[in-house]
Amino acid sequence: MEALRPGDPERIGGYLLQARLGAGGMGQVFLARSPGGMPVALKVVHPNLAGDRGFRARVRREVEAARSVSGAFTAPVVDADPDVRLPWLATAFLPGLSLQDAVLTHGPFPPPAAFALGAGLAEALDSIHSAGVVHRDLKPSNVMLGPDGPRVIDFGIAYAAEATVVTQAGHAIGSPGFLSPEQARGGDTGPASDVFSFGAVLCYAATADGPFGRATVPVLLYRVVHEPPRLDGVGDPELRALIAACLNKDPEHRPAAGDLLRWLADRTPRTDVLQGTAWLPPPVTADIARRGRQAPPPPSPPSSPAAPGLGTPGGAAPGTLETPRAGTPGSYGEGQAGFGRRRVLPPVRRSRAAWSSS
Repeated sequence: MEALRPGDPERIGGYLLQARLGAGGMGQVFLARSPGGMPVALKVVHPNLAGDRGFRARVRREVEAARSVSGAFTAPVVDADPDVRLPWLATAFLPGLSLQDAVLTHGPFPPPAAFALGAGLAEALDSIHSAGVVHRDLKPSNVMLGPDGPRVIDFGIAYAAEATVVTQAGHAIGSPGFLSPEQARGGDTGPASDVFSFGAVLCYAATADGPFGRATVPVLLYRVVHEPPRLDGVGDPELRALIAACLNKDPEHRPAAGDLLRWLADRTPRTDVLQGTAWLPPPVTADIARRGRQAPPPPSPPSSPAAPGLGTPGGAAPGTLETPRAGTPGSYGEGQAGFGRRRVLPPVRRSRAAWSSS
């Protein structure tokens, strides 16, 4: 978390910005608060993506579907507006640290913690896929470890960005070393692509390295498509077999998230173990507790709201960025943030994996 920079807007869509949380391939993420004081993680997409004519329609479809995702191990989508000049998406703010930071700081997870982490991630993917959403960018920095368990974050607009960027030669959305072979080729991706990324993330948790090592982007993409994963560092044979099944080059032969969940649940001691931090290595637990004590900054004194009808380019009040044209910021109901009636995509086909727990 870092302070806002000169030139950052004061508000986005009625949310008061308080700090920068990070940046990625699709946009900048801010810590913000709703008018009622609820903290959210608010992502604003990059202008180069927002300029694509079909991008907004894809964002709208994906966010509408993402809002239907409900699960203990996901970060719910709170609000969004794909129709303003720079589309934005707000999700619940989750205190804690990412899996990437946890492993970089404290080292790889022992097998029991890796199995427990896998169970939480599999349940999150099962919820996401059942709602008709595909994450498409599951990686260690998109897994948050908090006081109430692991959460998968940053889903909802990955497909829209992918559909935009892959039309540009030489581009692919995703993180090299964690994306699937079909993503690396720029082909169609579905739930099985997330399962491949799940296997790569679990390998990272167990070994502090991805299954295709470290190299330049072109080399990593080549390895993902053409070379077998490097799993010698995964000491537990059952965990290694599970990861290998997820990393099958053929998406038709990967297990489904529901299959993974059932297999991993049998190897997680208690069904409630992931509702806290007892399953984590003690140094990670202590780090989460320390960060939890570092509360987000208190809300700033409210400034005068923008007048109704402002919020379009050239008409916004000073210090604001395109207040939503309809609905109340932070609302969950239909018709908020300029969406109209919410559409839920049909559930995806449950997979056909040849892998089993036998």
